[in-house]
Amino acid sequence: MNWNPAGLMEELTSTTQKLAKGYETLQQIDSVEVATTPKDLVWQRDHVKIYHYRRETPAKCATPVLVSFAMLNRHDVLDLHDRSLMKKLIEEGLDVYIMDWGYPTKADRYLTMEDYIDGYMNDAIDFVRKSNKVEKIHKMGICQGGTYSMIYASLYPEKLKSLTTYVAPFDFEPGGNGCMLYTWAKYIDVDTMVDSVGTIPGEMIDSAFGMLKPSMNISKYLGVMDSLEDKDKMLNFLRMEKWKTDLPAMPGEMYRKYIKDLFRDNKLIKGTFELGGRKVDLKNMTVPYLNVYATDDNIIPNASTLPIMNAIGSKDKKEYPFPGGHIGVFVGSKSQKELAPAVAKWVVERC
Repeated sequence: MNWNPAGLMEELTSTTQKLAKGYETLQQIDSVEVATTPKDLVWQRDHVKIYHYRRETPAKCATPVLVSFAMLNRHDVLDLHDRSLMKKLIEEGLDVYIMDWGYPTKADRYLTMEDYIDGYMNDAIDFVRKSNKVEKIHKMGICQGGTYSMIYASLYPEKLKSLTTYVAPFDFEPGGNGCMLYTWAKYIDVDTMVDSVGTIPGEMIDSAFGMLKPSMNISKYLGVMDSLEDKDKMLNFLRMEKWKTDLPAMPGEMYRKYIKDLFRDNKLIKGTFELGGRKVDLKNMTVPYLNVYATDDNIIPNASTLPIMNAIGSKDKKEYPFPGGHIGVFVGSKSQKELAPAVAKWVVERC
């Protein structure tokens, strides 16, 4: 920026013109739609649903794929216009189902991690298996959904043909992993939090993520100034903002175990984690495994993702380092051109 009076006046004039153009652009936008790839509701239990994406041609892989996203945010980010991971996987020949975790209410405060993994996820997988007349399906888990899918695969490997995880945390030890979130989680008074509010508001959890890189809360608005005249770019920005502010709550008892057993005590990677009275032995996870991680991830550091490779029992396992950040693995243009086709190819080869 030019700080002399003439330069400041020029900058002010330019900014005013951009804002005026931005107003005109926003006037042309009637609504902001996300998750528009055609799909059908095929299963529901309580607030949890499964959707099956429609295909116009036969799948290259007859064995279906069930995708699970994190619970804090909606899976809609996987299906943004022109940057849809779901649409790309379908185009690459996969038969795709997706879990919708829904919006837990105050009445759901006592739902546990067992309810979600042994209950909803297991029932959903059984439904997909039965409706497709197959013994095993391909499982794909993203972020927290990847952690839960790994736990599931360690308990029920006989039901899965393969497991793919995207940017999923497994080792929650903060030392050296470069993420303050892992340190903060160890000092959260989660018992008081859960006992006080029951169901944890999504906005409360999201505020912690916002503090990981506070400058981004400012820089994103500065960056959009140069896109105010471009309707397509504005729509992309608004779609992301719509997704980021759609924050379901988390059931208190599930959150309590999530923080205590995983973030605080790091039981999963240590081999001491239990679910429903059963020890979760990662060596029992023997299905083919693809571990996708973002090399510049500031939310789930590589040091949290990579240790799983030596902890599991799979012989057929592969890492896929993707250049970029946490969200880029779903919505980046390069992820559409390179990553999604590579993931689909890996799955098809294991049909």
